[in-house]
Amino acid sequence: MTYQEILKRYWGYDNFRGIQEDIIESIGKGQDTLGLMPTGGGKSITFQVPALAMEGLCLVITPLIALMKDQVSNLRERGIKALAIYSGMTREEIVIALENCIFGDYKFLYISPERLDTEIFQTKLKHMKISMITVDESHCISQWGYDFRPAYLKIADVRKMLPNIPILALTATATPEVVKDIQLKLGFREGSQTFRMSFERKNLAYIVRSTEDKQKELIHILNRVPGSAIVYTRNRKRTREIADLILSHSISATFYHAGLNDDVKDQRQKSWQTGENRVMVATNAFGMGIDKPDVRLVIHIDMPDSPEAYFQEAGRAGRDGLKAYAVLLHAKSDKTNLHKRITDTFPDKEYIRNIYENINYYYQMAMGDGAGCTYAFNIDEFCHNFKHFPIQVDSALKILTRAGYLEYTDEQDNASRLIFTLRRDELYKLQEYDTDTEKLINTILRSYTGLFTDYAYINEDSLSVRTGLTRQEIYDILVMLTKRHILHYIPRKKTPYIIYTRERQEKERIHLSREVYEDRKESYIARINAMIEYASAKENCRSRMLLRYFGEKNEHNCGQCDVCLRKHETGLKESEFLDLKEQILDRLNDSSCPVAELVSLLNAEKEKINTTISFLLSEEIIHIKDGILYTE
Repeated sequence: MTYQEILKRYWGYDNFRGIQEDIIESIGKGQDTLGLMPTGGGKSITFQVPALAMEGLCLVITPLIALMKDQVSNLRERGIKALAIYSGMTREEIVIALENCIFGDYKFLYISPERLDTEIFQTKLKHMKISMITVDESHCISQWGYDFRPAYLKIADVRKMLPNIPILALTATATPEVVKDIQLKLGFREGSQTFRMSFERKNLAYIVRSTEDKQKELIHILNRVPGSAIVYTRNRKRTREIADLILSHSISATFYHAGLNDDVKDQRQKSWQTGENRVMVATNAFGMGIDKPDVRLVIHIDMPDSPEAYFQEAGRAGRDGLKAYAVLLHAKSDKTNLHKRITDTFPDKEYIRNIYENINYYYQMAMGDGAGCTYAFNIDEFCHNFKHFPIQVDSALKILTRAGYLEYTDEQDNASRLIFTLRRDELYKLQEYDTDTEKLINTILRSYTGLFTDYAYINEDSLSVRTGLTRQEIYDILVMLTKRHILHYIPRKKTPYIIYTRERQEKERIHLSREVYEDRKESYIARINAMIEYASAKENCRSRMLLRYFGEKNEHNCGQCDVCLRKHETGLKESEFLDLKEQILDRLNDSSCPVAELVSLLNAEKEKINTTISFLLSEEIIHIKDGILYTE
């Protein structure tokens, strides 16, 4: 089938949009390809269509579990065989999925970057017939990007294993510097192609509201602009506070952040998507992979620390093509708060070395030991024990990760685990189980192996299907059995991890290179300054400022941002026009005057004076005869 026929058969579309076809043709020819497409630009089509035309399996690397599940579900609904591997799956489930990719004629395997360097994946990969590699959110691989993730560097190793397989990198936010870095990190071969779709959003009005009372302005805007809305805040605590504020003004709202459990997240996302709650108050954890086309309003009550983050979050408004608003609330204190983030994000080197030393004490790590050791990390306990602030500790650990001394993972979804503490024969001697407990124990013993010698990962959802018990009933029974010392159950939880990537070093020998520290700090400061410049601008069209930042030259103003709207139809700012109009009328009300003389008398740029005179003449507010201006 041709690409056009595949598009029609599986998606029902007659034609491709924008640069979709260019990208598809390029990857179809076996060329490494970079696609720069704004949120809602139809990225998934660019790899799903060519993959269906090729023989073999398309490997899709993406950090978003919700997006993986959503896309796999959509592909299956279209009769396309697709799988996903993500955190929370048991080893058995992962093995089955990988075996299916080898023998089951599957077309797509979605996987998170963290899973790429596992022994099991790399072993199975050698036996897969890979047709192409797709890297979504590819800006995450660039150390110059706003959202650098060390796990993305593992993609380069996969590329070495598959040197002749074409790679497609996709992103919705990348500066020219980041584009070059993506191509370098992914080992783009000679003859590679880059396609850029305009990032201009003609239906989206960018507005900056300067106010010292952000909460009052927020409520005012929500009352003025109807429809679904997202309000972005800086931290988790603020999400609840702002949601409560909105609710107190009789506007339905809920809040969302990474610290909520998955069930709560799903429920709140659903309540917002269905319109039960009009406003979602969230941190930046909300939005990637969220597809709600009719968002009319995105408000940032706290200033983001980069134009990339702002552009991506603001871009979630108006994906249906109808008029929408992206509003940034700006106060004088924002500049100070943003600059404080520099010291929070890049604490001084001695502080970072002290954190490394404290981590060693925390885990009782001896000098020369540690390489390959993995530990759950409780940041609150650590900060309490060693008198640190969580934000700076988090930043220090990320810098130590980049420097190669340890690997600090943000919150990981860890599947539930259990081990039987009784021997098998002792277990069978106990006869006092009720029916549900006996059913659950027998199902666990049939479903998992090695339960008496080591912890086994279990999945409560699959146990629920097999037993007919609810998740809560399963949880309650396992907790009861733990209390009776029949087994030990560790429920699923989200926790960060620290992995020692090398043996413990002396504090003084911790080297933080320029690339790891100074260069990244300078890049971060540049992004903050660009954000301050954007918020403070009074003359420049906001849409053009954002586009210029991403390397896109745009010769026309948007006509709908707050700066453009402040300008008179003459092209002058409203205040400039009114001032010049008043000066001209004052002079001419006294006496008529030649044009050249009037221009010389007024205190303003000649061009602006002439523009104002032309407008007043066209509106017949003033008149001219034989080169003399006058009023009636």
